[in-house]
Amino acid sequence: MPKPAAAEVDAGGRAVRVSSPDRVIYEATDRTPEVTKLMVAEYFASVEDGLMRALHDRPTALERWTSGVREGMRLATGPQDKDADAFYQKRVPKGAPDYVETVQVTFPSGRTADEICPTEIAVPVWCAHMGTLVFHPWPVRRATGVDAWEDHPDELRIDLDPQPGTSFADAVRVAGVARELLEELGLVGYPKTSGNRGVHIYVRIEPRWEFTDVRHAAIGFGRELARRDEGVTMAWWKEERGERIFVDFNQNNRDRTIASAYSLRPLPGAPVSTPLTWEELAGVTDPRAFNLFTVPDRVADGDPWASIDDTAYSLEPLLRLWEELPGGEMSFPPDYPKMPGEPPRVQPSKKVAAHWDEEGNRIES
Repeated sequence: MPKPAAAEVDAGGRAVRVSSPDRVIYEATDRTPEVTKLMVAEYFASVEDGLMRALHDRPTALERWTSGVREGMRLATGPQDKDADAFYQKRVPKGAPDYVETVQVTFPSGRTADEICPTEIAVPVWCAHMGTLVFHPWPVRRATGVDAWEDHPDELRIDLDPQPGTSFADAVRVAGVARELLEELGLVGYPKTSGNRGVHIYVRIEPRWEFTDVRHAAIGFGRELARRDEGVTMAWWKEERGERIFVDFNQNNRDRTIASAYSLRPLPGAPVSTPLTWEELAGVTDPRAFNLFTVPDRVADGDPWASIDDTAYSLEPLLRLWEELPGGEMSFPPDYPKMPGEPPRVQPSKKVAAHWDEEGNRIES
């Protein structure tokens, strides 16, 4: 019998066509069966409440794995990766249906793009039809009513990134210290697995500050966290991080995004970036247990992040840490223009002091 050319998924009452429904996206593992393209689309529909809480009204880039996930496949991160197997889609794909809304965003380069701005669950289900596994929403919402909303984040994202020699268990331990610090500052954080080895903590904030302020707040938080826990590092250069958990403050820059809650990850077993309660997180030993097969049953009992939008917090306690703790400005990502007060963009082991002035500008010979 020939395989069906397409299938339909009920997405909030809207029928969404999914082509090549039997295409294998994830191969079977010793823990999980194989996952087809149709199963990915049905998974997104099944986690509607939590996924739309993460994506609704946010400019969202897509991480598309159109041929599925296999060992050795690569994700393109720049024009040098022409032969990569997967890619980021920052502009709305051609042929998008009428219900796929978009919003224009401006990148640090000054270029603009019309990005998908999800308003209903049919949108991520259609994105699954296009091979999307991971959603990368901006930390801004177009419906806030704030002037220049694109420049005013409503989320602080704390990315606890295990470095070589550390583990998910180390990230969980540091997350516990981070929770204590947030509570001392009068803030409530919401944790989730990254879908790999890390932990993400989100804090809803009032959209009164710009990206630079939110980044400084993340730096201040990370410095205080490192002061309290020797297993934490804020070192931007990998050669200086050691076997510690890196607080990736630059994830709070404009046009920097993190895999959303309930996104799949392109790893064996179809793991999910899964929201947890703090009590659950403390007891997790293997984040792979949260995957396409297990997460829908979790959300049937409710989303642990259901209250995340109830309160938006002030950034001022974290900005005070930025102002009070020593260290000054830190390095920006390499694709950013040189920023005021930024240290030299050169690996410390290769830096020649005589080649740089006090403001981090290279002295041309």
